[in-house]
Amino acid sequence: MAKAKKKEAAEWMYEIIRAPHITEKATLGSQYSQVTFKVPNEATKPQVKEAVETLFDVKVKAVNTLVQKGKNKRFKGIVGRRSDFKKAIVTLEEGQTIDAATGV
Repeated sequence: MAKAKKKEAAEWMYEIIRAPHITEKATLGSQYSQVTFKVPNEATKPQVKEAVETLFDVKVKAVNTLVQKGKNKRFKGIVGRRSDFKKAIVTLEEGQTIDAATGV
């Protein structure tokens, strides 16, 4: 029965951690044991911490979040808008690592 509950818990955690956010600036954080993820706008810091610790089996030191505002873009005269998204910058404890390039 405990295995079933763990599976249910893992399912919502995959909803919290949507994808790694790989940019130049995000990869610079790796020297400080930081990994950046895209998360839902409703996700809280404790939810992100629990999801990362469970899915990747690491200890999280801190979680910082920010909302990246979407911008207006034009393509052939048609105006579109990128949607807003939330990023979570997760700082890991000393000696802990996550290889964000590989899938979960």
